Amino acid sequence: MKLYSGPLSLFSRKVEIALGEKALPFERIMVPFNQTTGYSPRHPDVLAANPKGQVPVLVDGAVTLYDSTVILEYLEDAYPDPPLFPHTPAERAACRLLDLFADEVMFVPLRALMHRTGPRPADPERWLADEAAAKQAEAVMSRHLAELDRRLGDRPYLCGTFSAADISVFMAVLFGQRLGGPPLAEHRALAAWYDRLSDRPPFAKAASEIVAADLELSAPVEGAYGGRTPVFTAPAVR
Repeated sequence: MKLYSGPLSLFSRKVEIALGEKALPFERIMVPFNQTTGYSPRHPDVLAANPKGQVPVLVDGAVTLYDSTVILEYLEDAYPDPPLFPHTPAERAACRLLDLFADEVMFVPLRALMHRTGPRPADPERWLADEAAAKQAEAVMSRHLAELDRRLGDRPYLCGTFSAADISVFMAVLFGQRLGGPPLAEHRALAAWYDRLSDRPPFAKAASEIVAADLELSAPVEGAYGGRTPVFTAPAVR
């Protein structure tokens, strides 16, 4: 099994965590990235597999897939043990809705903060405009965090038991923190959930590698991770 991934690709790391939770061995091919040109020029294997030219791309024998949600659902069908989705149709649908919420709702305001990791524009007015848009996006993100905190309540995981929904939402929350978004401290249940997942080895590995990639590739972000560099206990990269 091969996974084409990116050092700061939220969706690739989502797949890496799922593979780790299922204890599936895979060869990771890290596609080059920088903050100036992104993934250009596009990796030829990724272009051949994905008409959008984006990672992640999973190759499992004769099967080649793109899109993190499609990949997670394939992994569940092909390698069902341990499960990453609940058992009943209603519960599985709720889990899928949370995956969609993370990828297509939470990700929208996140995009407005991504300029913070790139080179500062020469025109200071451009930076001020970008930051004004980011502040508006942060208000939306705060509402998302409050909704997730309410959903969790006293449950350990978003769908009651650990699931793909936790992976997807964790990645969106992590990226909000690395981009200097609203802090988790005021959301007791969500903060405890985030810490609980951060202790799981596949999550810790992905998160620690994101921090390392940021130190190498990204501009420092004021207020990232609550103003401190986080430490995730993770196994060594192979």
